[in-house]
Amino acid sequence: MDTKVISKEELKQLYDKDYPLWVEINLQLLKEKAYELVDWDNLLEEIEDMGRSDLKACISYLAVILEHLYKLDNFKLIAGGETAGSSWRKSIFNSRVELEAMFKNYPSLKVKLPYEIDKAWNIAVARLKIWLYDNGYNPDSFSIPEECPYSYQDALDKNINSL
Repeated sequence: MDTKVISKEELKQLYDKDYPLWVEINLQLLKEKAYELVDWDNLLEEIEDMGRSDLKACISYLAVILEHLYKLDNFKLIAGGETAGSSWRKSIFNSRVELEAMFKNYPSLKVKLPYEIDKAWNIAVARLKIWLYDNGYNPDSFSIPEECPYSYQDALDKNINSL
């Protein structure tokens, strides 16, 4: 598509109608340094979202860790006693390894993630409630704390083999 033919308003409308074409045209406009025609509002939003997607992935890994730490500390008897929890330990280990890789690739995330523990805990609590419900329990019968019972350091370092 010839970028000179499309108006700025048509380009904005393309964002919702044909995203790949919107990307292609904006990229071409940037290459041509036709900055006045670029859909800056949506482009800036997209750039912001790109930065957040990696942080969201880290929050998700942290939520898995917190969920499974809590299960190991509180629900082994429900899940089958002392032999329960091997899949939770594996999941914690895997999530920690994934976080290490993310931090190696994107060092700024290592600084940001500790401030996201509350978000991660909220996700973990939702998953805990779903897990309890799926296993025949009323989640409201359990006193899952609103505030995260683990520190960020616990999430990354707590010895899971002794749980």
